[in-house]
Amino acid sequence: MSAFEKLKDDLKANPKRWLVTGGAGFIGSNLVEHLLRLNQTVVCLDNFATGFRRNLDAVKKGFNAAQWARFSFIEGDIRLMNVCRDACDGVDYVLHQAALGSVPRSVKDPNTSNEANVSGFLNMIVAARDAGVQRFVYASSSSVYGDHPDLPKVEDKIGNVLSPYAATKKFNEIYADIFARAYNFRTIGLRYFNVFGPRQDPDGAYAAVIPKWVAAILKKQEVGIFGDGETSRDFCYIENVVQANLLAASATSDEATNQVYNVAVGDRTTLNELYQAIQKGLRERDPGLPEQKPKYQDFRVGDVRHSLANIDKARTLLGYEPTHTIDQGLELALDWYKANVA
Repeated sequence: MSAFEKLKDDLKANPKRWLVTGGAGFIGSNLVEHLLRLNQTVVCLDNFATGFRRNLDAVKKGFNAAQWARFSFIEGDIRLMNVCRDACDGVDYVLHQAALGSVPRSVKDPNTSNEANVSGFLNMIVAARDAGVQRFVYASSSSVYGDHPDLPKVEDKIGNVLSPYAATKKFNEIYADIFARAYNFRTIGLRYFNVFGPRQDPDGAYAAVIPKWVAAILKKQEVGIFGDGETSRDFCYIENVVQANLLAASATSDEATNQVYNVAVGDRTTLNELYQAIQKGLRERDPGLPEQKPKYQDFRVGDVRHSLANIDKARTLLGYEPTHTIDQGLELALDWYKANVA
């Protein structure tokens, strides 16, 4: 039995109270769903800046009234300290996902990204500390590796960050380290690598690449690729991210806490390869879709050329073992998008 399967059995037998910030978002709503399946009590905090009520409505459909009674929702902003304190009241574990994502968004508006991702983060970690929360797990990002040239990326070797968004995530890690040293408060940071899956928003200027391309191909619109298409990423399906969050929150050894971990698959896919895989998968589902070539555009400011994770640390200290490769994840994600993208 894997560490994660054992953990799920333990959680079902010993339910706790969890706070998921950003719980109406893509990653957050998947965390909410999995926790409720494990008989946990879940508080969701979201201001709908990037999350959607429809995500929570979709989660609700999978539970009966008694199960859904273990869920509560707070509409509020992490930039307000009183909101953070109310949300943390009586909570055992915090899974902090609330943030303004997107490198381009942060380049265009660094102030708002800083307010949400740094000031909001500080409010949450202070509130969690003061509430006596057992563990504060937070979403960091592979963007903190910046211009460090080595591949694969190892947690203790980072370079100069290349965007305001990356800077905010680096500050999160700095604050978490300070709270561990100054207050003996237990935290774990998870550096996500290009997460994808159901409920990821395909619309808007800052949509992630996979849902954006899927939506465009389904609508028979042109797909744009920044650069020459040989930029590569370590794409990680949402189920792997859920696993990492729950393992991080439940880790018992002192060595495992107050750390940051890569959350990825440990494999690299170029944008050209990704485009071909998405187009092939969608045309298998709908032969009427035309085969088309992407349009190549200028490289985007702040983007990292290559990204690939070493996940040995998470394997060793958390028992993390990704269950879905990019191909396996795409099979599931494409089915969801085919059914849900208008």
